[in-house]
Amino acid sequence: MLTTTTVRPADTADLPAIAAIFAHYVETSVVTFEEAPPSVADWAGKLADLRDRSLPFLVAESGATIAGYAYAAPWRPKPAYRHTAENTVYLSPAHTGRGLGRTLMTVLIDACADAGVRRLIAVVVDDGAGPNPSLVLHRALGFAEAGRLTAVGHKHGRWLDTVLLQRAV
Repeated sequence: MLTTTTVRPADTADLPAIAAIFAHYVETSVVTFEEAPPSVADWAGKLADLRDRSLPFLVAESGATIAGYAYAAPWRPKPAYRHTAENTVYLSPAHTGRGLGRTLMTVLIDACADAGVRRLIAVVVDDGAGPNPSLVLHRALGFAEAGRLTAVGHKHGRWLDTVLLQRAV
């Protein structure tokens, strides 16, 4: 049976699923430097803040399941950065490898353009352990490497780099 995937704005009913997706990565991986999963209330605050800023927060819904999410948040708090945002994208572990990341990011890029964002920044953790799906995705979508910060994070007993990428919107 073919399941249709829909990308739409996130709402408060989606937050428990979003929190669960992110908690998986916080607890089991180094792709985020968070060490404790944010609560649903924390996610509600983020959703409200991004709405107030007219920045997109999207979910990919596969059937009745939230399969992933993506959002754009302010890059830096200084006013001169107001046209630059940092993107975030996460997929449920059960929904990776199906092109949903590309779908979410493509819709997010378009939504950022509609919101007046001129540049998107991606900060991707690179653990040096082989092919990095997030780097592959971002590069395929036109993000170019802007720099590397070496050994700036420490999680699960390892020092980790971040790669900064950017693209015009």
